[in-house]
Amino acid sequence: MPVRVDDKGMLDVPFLVLILLLVSIGLLMMFSASYARAYYKTGDSVYFFVRQAGFAAFGLVAMYFASRIDCHIWQRMAKLVYAVTILLLIGVLVMGESSHGAKRWIKIAGQQFQPSEIAKFSIVCMFSAMVAQYKEKMAEFRYGVLAFVGILLPILLLVALEKHLSAIMILGLVSVIMMFTGGTKKRWLLLGIGAALVFLVIYITVMGYAGDRVTAWLDPEKDAGDTGYQIVQSQYAIGSGGLFGLGFGKGRQKYLYLPEEHNDYIFAIVCEELGFVGALGIIILFALLIIRGYWIALHAPDRFSTMLAMGLTTLLAVQVILNIGVVSNLLPSTGVALPFFSYGGTTLLMNLGEMGIILSISRWSSSAKTQ
Repeated sequence: MPVRVDDKGMLDVPFLVLILLLVSIGLLMMFSASYARAYYKTGDSVYFFVRQAGFAAFGLVAMYFASRIDCHIWQRMAKLVYAVTILLLIGVLVMGESSHGAKRWIKIAGQQFQPSEIAKFSIVCMFSAMVAQYKEKMAEFRYGVLAFVGILLPILLLVALEKHLSAIMILGLVSVIMMFTGGTKKRWLLLGIGAALVFLVIYITVMGYAGDRVTAWLDPEKDAGDTGYQIVQSQYAIGSGGLFGLGFGKGRQKYLYLPEEHNDYIFAIVCEELGFVGALGIIILFALLIIRGYWIALHAPDRFSTMLAMGLTTLLAVQVILNIGVVSNLLPSTGVALPFFSYGGTTLLMNLGEMGIILSISRWSSSAKTQ
């Protein structure tokens, strides 16, 4: 049982400062990367920036409130969040909106969002609650494997039907890491990873769009005018940045050459305008944030809050690594947003809300030490 404490503990200031730095830099880079396309599409060069700034403001408010709430509320609400996630994912398949051959978005009350972002959070909550509940039973197949697969599989199947390969990869990686940390035996996880690789091969073979992405990744210049176009343009942006970059706002690839320049491929614009030094600086900020998140997890006062902080930090880390890997063509294109940088309300709101939960855990830990 968690130790009962008041809410007067101090939140982790280094973690908060790193978040605010990344959000601020992300907004500036999103403005620079988006104004050409915004003007082309809407006639208003600050259209995307103004919307993103609004999302950031709401996200920071959400982060503040999340940091003030007892983190153990998510242990009690884990099943409810999971059930709502399943309903939303089914809703996407029934009445969702399609884009680029995939159906991932749904509109409720006039607002469009991606339920897959909520799915990531719900899995972290459920797995954290289950690890806290099963404790020493995690080494048993029934509790450490079957129970978790039973929770994860329905979400993976629904996300697969949406043709959302990136979400499948993120959910799978985060789940394996959380199960390993929670106490599941390595041999079961290795078997699971093998089965996942088989599934990915079949999925890529059946879903033609994913197969095209793998082909383009292996040899983007073979079809540089079509499937390899985005990768080639991203490499042009990264290469032209050199050591110190062309200067903020002076990038060229954002002028309708590089698709998704303000979204999934915004890091290519970062490299072009800020150069290797600037891009490395941002990677270091992300690394420090991730390390600090794990530090908070290690110092949390109970099993649930430890797993929750670790899971949310891992979720952030996986998305950062996958995005930068895709932009640099180390990995096939998967459509993963860069946290705090890529345009998108759902992603930014969820990112900041999740950071607020980690801050809540740090506050809880600080308060527990004074008891």
